Amino acid sequence: MNSPSSNPPLEPSVQTYFDQLSLGHFLIQHCTSCKTHLFYPRRFCIHCSEDSLEWVQPKGTGFVYSTTTVRRKPDAGGDYDVSIVELDEGVRLMSTVQGISPEEVKIGMRVRAHIVSAQSEQNKVVFRPEDSSAQGEQHA
Repeated sequence: MNSPSSNPPLEPSVQTYFDQLSLGHFLIQHCTSCKTHLFYPRRFCIHCSEDSLEWVQPKGTGFVYSTTTVRRKPDAGGDYDVSIVELDEGVRLMSTVQGISPEEVKIGMRVRAHIVSAQSEQNKVVFRPEDSSAQGEQHA
């Protein structure tokens, strides 16, 4: 039984996504019925309502669909980017573009996914400009 301060269990498809991400695998779902890709993980296809979903590894490339800069004082970590990235598979996800200043992130910029980890946090998918190399990070 969950204590009042614990988080409720995740829906199984969401748990699978985070379990795979913790292993260093960025996966999205693909509907075998209507052949579309999905993100955020779901039980049923949002296009055709079928439950014939499989996990696939996306190319990991896409473009910045929208972007904003979150302003923070330097002593609070400074400004950072929040972007919606559209993967080449057609799904969109909210993330961040790293490796350049937030002001350099532009709509339409080609980006590549990377999985990063922090000691006290869950692995996460971030993006870097497609033409930059990310040492020490794993391409998704």
